[in-house]
Formats: sequence, C-alpha cells, structure tokens
Amino acid sequence: MAATTQAASRPVRRRSGRRQQTLLARLIRGLLVAVGVTLACILLFAFMMQWLKPSDGVIRVINQLIKLTAIFIGVRLAVSQGGERGLLTGALVGFLYMLLGVALYALLSGQQLPLTSYLSDIAMGIAGGGIAGAIFGSRG
Repeated sequence: MAATTQAASRPVRRRSGRRQQTLLARLIRGLLVAVGVTLACILLFAFMMQWLKPSDGVIRVINQLIKLTAIFIGVRLAVSQGGERGLLTGALVGFLYMLLGVALYALLSGQQLPLTSYLSDIAMGIAGGGIAGAIFGSRG
C-alpha cells in the first residue's frame, strides 16, 4: 500500500520539448485561422465595395478592423481557456500574423512604406494578440 501512496504523491513532470511542440502547433493553428479569416473578410469586403463605394479613410479603418478581428479569432483558437501563457501566446500569434502580412505586402505591392508604418502594424498585432491572449487565457 505504501508503494501506491508514494507513486500517487510524486509530481508528474512534463517534457519541455512536448510543451514547445504543443505551443508551436497552437501558434501555427492560430496563424492559419487568422489568415483564413482575413481572406474571407477581404473577399466579402471586396464584394461590398461594389455597392458601398467607401472612401479611402473608411477602407483603411475596415482594413485595420479585419486585421484585429482575424488576430482575435486566431488567438482564441491558439489559447486554451485557463491556459498558461495566454498573453505570450497571443502576442506571438499577433506578431507572426502581422509579420507575414507586412512581408507579403512589401513583396507583392512593390511599394516601399516607411519603416515606422511597418513597425506600427507589427506593434498593433503584438498588442492586439497579447490583449486577446490575456482575455482568453484568464477565462476558465
């Protein structure tokens, strides 16, 4: 009987590699979902633009809202409820999403925006993802 008591009282160790693989898988899943949400929203907005004919200012605002919505949904899937490191996981999803977006924009558009514009987009992604991660991680 003493052997079972000792075995039950030992803490279970987790391998750090396993946790990192899980984190990596969650980051990839969140990033892919955020990209999918962005593509769907952009497609919907492109159809709506035919009828609404919004101004450039409205287009910029909608573009930022699409990015933040995509980050929030991606972070929601990357951060488990009551999970550890929600802030960090969310910030990483936001960072990766915006880094990918900035890189694709620079490559595909051929336009060179000021560095501050790229950095502000990345900072928005980190902040938005971190806030979403803190919210979703603390819910439990």
